[in-house]
Amino acid sequence: MLIKRASDIASSEITPENLYHNRREFIKTASAVLGIAAAGAIVPACTNSAVSGMTQSKPKGKYDTDEKPTPYEDVTHYNNYYEFGIDKADPAANSGKFKPTPWTVSVEGMVKKPASYSLDDLLKGLTPEERVYRMRCVEAWSMVIPWTGVPLAALIARLEPTPAAKYVEFKTIMRPDEMPGQRPSVFGSGLHWPYTEGLRMDEAMNPLALLVTGVYGKPALAQNGAPIRLVTPWKYGFKGVKSIVKIRFTDKQPLTAWNEAAPQEYGFFANVNPQVDHPRWSQASERRIGEFYKRRTLMFNGYADQVAQMYSGMDLRKSY
Repeated sequence: MLIKRASDIASSEITPENLYHNRREFIKTASAVLGIAAAGAIVPACTNSAVSGMTQSKPKGKYDTDEKPTPYEDVTHYNNYYEFGIDKADPAANSGKFKPTPWTVSVEGMVKKPASYSLDDLLKGLTPEERVYRMRCVEAWSMVIPWTGVPLAALIARLEPTPAAKYVEFKTIMRPDEMPGQRPSVFGSGLHWPYTEGLRMDEAMNPLALLVTGVYGKPALAQNGAPIRLVTPWKYGFKGVKSIVKIRFTDKQPLTAWNEAAPQEYGFFANVNPQVDHPRWSQASERRIGEFYKRRTLMFNGYADQVAQMYSGMDLRKSY
């Protein structure tokens, strides 16, 4: 058994107190459900289920999971958002000064309708299509989150990229006065600001790629990437660039934040793949927030039917 000393454990790996107590409650009741666990994972559908006092009444959609949603409190208080700090509790604690309105998004590059759009104008006409997407999200831990948003493909179709555009690049806002993690003296994340991410055009056009504006039927909070962020549920969480202020269409693969900082650890594609270990840990299993035991990581986070065809013929050990 490998035992870590406190000095060996990164602060980002330490379980917050509220989740620790959740797991203690799980242990208390584990003996009552071991028979069910042995027979296989059985989870209730999240349609019409009440979680943290919030009811999801939307009918199940084509891409929705049946898995139980992660409680709202955890979704909004256990986050990776280095612009606000490296600990999971930092984004909620340090984002109080962040102003999500008014908001402008610049559209640039190989596109027929480049402009600086207000958020309302950018999404105008798309908002009636808004709905709840209950999706799994994976980092070193995982959640099931009811996102509110619109398909990225719908926006791209409106903006009309040229045939030469092969990639879409996204940049987050640069506000060191409101985002303490962007101040170089605070901590050494190794990231260059503003945070940059990107997708290949076919990935961006996949119906699972979302521009998210809300969580649990409420407007997204700053710690969740307000007022607009990217969600690609078949990829690891760092691909989900938050607080987007620039969308650029290009014929060259963008240099993304984590791929630039540590290319041997974080590839451009970042597809969830249990067969490819991170150099410092296995990715074959994951821990769902609020659960004590780990579960097997699914290829493409369980969305293989929807996305695997985009990577046909690629060596996903090299294109990690």
